[in-house]
Amino acid sequence: MKYIISVIQPSKLDAVREALSKFGVSGMTVSEVRGYGRQLGKSEIYRGAEYEVLFIPKIKLEVAVSSDVAKDVIDTIRKTAATDKIGDGKIFIMDLEQAVRIRTGEEGADAL
Repeated sequence: MKYIISVIQPSKLDAVREALSKFGVSGMTVSEVRGYGRQLGKSEIYRGAEYEVLFIPKIKLEVAVSSDVAKDVIDTIRKTAATDKIGDGKIFIMDLEQAVRIRTGEEGADAL
């Protein structure tokens, strides 16, 4: 099993969610987060004054999937979330040792 964490543009969330549902991804955790990467924030002008926005709003998307579909899920997120501009985000992939469904006690891939 793999645990995939993606940090994407907020405007891409619906498209990514819809694309992932085609792979049978039935659950995900979504958080509104703020951060920066290589772009180191951005400059904005408000009422004629320029100021730096250091932390850019992003969406953190977390999904747990079986290892056999992980590559397809990662490729789908990358292709769907891309705008080909700086700040598109990152995808982090980790091995997931175990998962347990609280309600039924199912373990492993059955719990996903």
